[in-house]
Amino acid sequence: MDEQYDVVVVGGGPAGLSGALALSRARRSVLVVDGGAPRNAPAGQVHNYLGREGTPPGELLATGRAEVASYGGAFRTGEVLGADVVPGGFVLRLADGGPVRARRLLVTTGLVDELPAVPGVRELWGSDVLHCPYCHGWEVRDRAIGVLSTGPFGAHQALMWRQWSADVTLFLHTGPEPTDEEWEQLAARGVSVVSGEVAELECTGDRLSGVRLAGGRVVARDAVVVAPRFTARSAVLGSLGLVAADLEMAGHVIGSAVPADPNGLTAVPGVYVAGNVTDLRAQVISSAAAGLNTGAMINADLITEDTRTAVAARRAAPFSPASERQLCEQVLGDRRHGI
Repeated sequence: MDEQYDVVVVGGGPAGLSGALALSRARRSVLVVDGGAPRNAPAGQVHNYLGREGTPPGELLATGRAEVASYGGAFRTGEVLGADVVPGGFVLRLADGGPVRARRLLVTTGLVDELPAVPGVRELWGSDVLHCPYCHGWEVRDRAIGVLSTGPFGAHQALMWRQWSADVTLFLHTGPEPTDEEWEQLAARGVSVVSGEVAELECTGDRLSGVRLAGGRVVARDAVVVAPRFTARSAVLGSLGLVAADLEMAGHVIGSAVPADPNGLTAVPGVYVAGNVTDLRAQVISSAAAGLNTGAMINADLITEDTRTAVAARRAAPFSPASERQLCEQVLGDRRHGI
């Protein structure tokens, strides 16, 4: 027989583990399927997670898995190739192993950071190549920071990172020329601007040392900021007809996400999402919070279904409120008299 669970969680990051923890504590049978390639694996620490500040990402996930397992949650390492709607729920096709059935799905597969095609960017991603000042700004405070412009928000990024360092250089690269207003703002904040395309990032050992322009000039930098395109990991959702939608900011596509209501419910009944697959801005702590909230919504949905099923089964037998009340009173009376 196929394995069967109340809920299968696809994705074992903060959102998935938090949802699995809530559901396991609600006495639901839960399986977490995870490919073992978290988005923040290149980062050395998790930040802005109250009570867990500075924790290595792998340590946070290991702790979360142990907590889920302590309440009976199960785990499977691997890839979900797709899912099919069947009576009573879903059947998941796994790359390694037999089919798995679930009454509900919680998909927390996150997103992929599509990085600029500049040599050195991918190699230094998560260490000296950064994107979020709230995640990494403190760690590069007062250092020489470069901002690689590849879209209309280069000047905005440079002004943001100026909060953490007085030495910020905006490399226009393939981004647009700043507007007159932006030139004035950059000048007022002491942000240098370098025209021309960037050829590569240079390293000394395994650390960034500078930004080499196409003309050969090298500008010394300790860190470089980029603007990835955030693309939802949504293959399993696509097999159910759920397509990630492009998200725009100021008319510019910054990524894609799978639409859902505030409770994480998608357009397919029984399929829920949480974390970066549906919210590009979510950091680790907010993804975990979303997983908890969505897990609670899934449990409420299952309670409604369980109650509906129990009522239907009860109605198959002779029943009246009066007889039920009489039976309850009889049982209570027997218990009071020790019978």
